[in-house]
Amino acid sequence: MSALAAPTDSAPTWSLPSKGRVGMACLILTESSFFGIFVVAHLFYLGKDLNGPYADVLQAPLLASVCLLSSSLTIVLATRALARGSRGGFLLWWAATIALGLEFLTATGFEWLDLISKGLTIRSNLLGTTYYSLVGFHGLHVTFGLSMLTLVLVLGLVGHVRQEHAERCEILSWYWHFVDAVWVVVFSVVYLIR
Repeated sequence: MSALAAPTDSAPTWSLPSKGRVGMACLILTESSFFGIFVVAHLFYLGKDLNGPYADVLQAPLLASVCLLSSSLTIVLATRALARGSRGGFLLWWAATIALGLEFLTATGFEWLDLISKGLTIRSNLLGTTYYSLVGFHGLHVTFGLSMLTLVLVLGLVGHVRQEHAERCEILSWYWHFVDAVWVVVFSVVYLIR
């Protein structure tokens, strides 16, 4: 007889996480490194401009930031509604997330127009180069996220998004949370540290 005890049926079993979760986690880790490089570059060149305009032309986009960060709440409410089987609640909160993201992008566009009129372009100096690169790549990620959210909304409106798709929508929401978290870092580095 063996001295080893036989495994019991009550022992927890471990299973692999879904491919979607692993894939999104890997994407977020990769993109975090990407943004980290731009943040470090912005901080490294901060205050080293020999000619203006300088950082005092930047005005913190508070309302746009509140809208973007609020969209993390609305997407959580959307995914929870879908998991409960509330199609109407899902569509409402998902559409609200898209509207908040669009407001953020619109405000960013108006901010850029204002900065260009003040002489801050991507070619004007180091601040312009690092500002437009960092904020621009974030805006590109917001645009990509909005494209995916809009596709899901359209599919939801025609009845192709159902309760069994809640996990997939939650995984997509991770990307949106990532975009929001990156904005907290970008906002702090660009508008608060001068």
